[in-house]
Amino acid sequence: MYSAASPGPDDAARARDRLDRATAALDPPLAVLDLDALDANAADLTRRAAGKPIRVASKSVRNRGVLRRVLARPGFSGVLAYSLPEALWLADGEDPVSTDVVVGYPSAHRAALRRLAADGTAAARVTLMVDSVAQLDLVDALVPPSRRPHLRVCLDVDASLRIAGGRVHVGVRRSPVHSPADAAALARAVVSRPGFRLVGVMVYEAQIAGVQDAPAHRPLRGLAVRRMQAVSGRELAGRRAAAVAAVSDVADLEFVNGGGTGSVERTAAEPAVTEVAAGSGLYNPVLFDGYRAFTGRPATFSAAPVTRVPAPGTVTVAGGGWIASGPPGPDRLPVPTYPAGLRWLPAEGAGEVQTPLSGAAAAALTVGDRVWFRHAKAGEICEHVDELHTLAGDELTGTLPTYRGEGRSFG
Repeated sequence: MYSAASPGPDDAARARDRLDRATAALDPPLAVLDLDALDANAADLTRRAAGKPIRVASKSVRNRGVLRRVLARPGFSGVLAYSLPEALWLADGEDPVSTDVVVGYPSAHRAALRRLAADGTAAARVTLMVDSVAQLDLVDALVPPSRRPHLRVCLDVDASLRIAGGRVHVGVRRSPVHSPADAAALARAVVSRPGFRLVGVMVYEAQIAGVQDAPAHRPLRGLAVRRMQAVSGRELAGRRAAAVAAVSDVADLEFVNGGGTGSVERTAAEPAVTEVAAGSGLYNPVLFDGYRAFTGRPATFSAAPVTRVPAPGTVTVAGGGWIASGPPGPDRLPVPTYPAGLRWLPAEGAGEVQTPLSGAAAAALTVGDRVWFRHAKAGEICEHVDELHTLAGDELTGTLPTYRGEGRSFG
């Protein structure tokens, strides 16, 4: 099996053989979910959370079967969805994936907002994210408060680090609500509006949770990132506590959400935080290899077949161009993992319909063999396949349909 983030030649050969044997009767392209690795990663996340519940970030999973499996484990509670239509789907029916779904981003999806406002059950299960009065205005314009149940609302407070009077911004550009005073002002605006109920606060520190602090072969960058994260973490802990206190003076909060896979233990240690979010750590994609706090087990792999041998030392596989979102760069490319010793051709990279690969391992490959890849990010692999073939031990145990396989696409 795969051994930590940097397996030796024997580990890689065994891991490849395990995947090849288990899927020998299947035709690639295909994707495999290693349930042993998934469960081990879930257990490690709960250890790192030290007793605080983990809300599963669905954008990093995109598979209802996996969400159900994880939420059935102690230590996991609720979903952090990435769109309102998705949240309504996950919370729908007599056997929902969860009855506690927070939409992680503000929504302007008019049809979904109307559906939420027309369904008392959905309104009790789904929480909207807001960071401005304009988002409240949009809801009221679609369905006046007199014609809907109270809608649950969570405030999105910006966690970025701002220094030099705000001229230097470290983190993502999310909410305009940055200071405790900002948060209190928006909280007062929410509670003063008929038809809304303020129930939560989210403060997501992307610059800590989503940036590798020990990237491979880049020690100086790792050092710089760790210093930045130390400064940002100290600043944010005080500001987050103050913001939560300020909002709590206005409304009784049910939850305060923070963190992500890369910062679980750091965020969970803050008294102001009642729950942490995590999702990528379940699949452990390539971008989560470079963290000092934890070492996950890769749980998802995709296979592409060799279809050509255009030159000695080079093979071509069908497809392969499953490139991750984010700033364009080599770190967004899927990594050819098994057999070990393959690399992209710089002039071609990962192609839409075919991808050439070179390296020492290419000499031993022929038409019909398969190359196994790891995706750079987590849930996006599910946008390319209809199902994940589940692997336990050395045997396939079945399939779990992805969102795509269930005919759902949430953008």
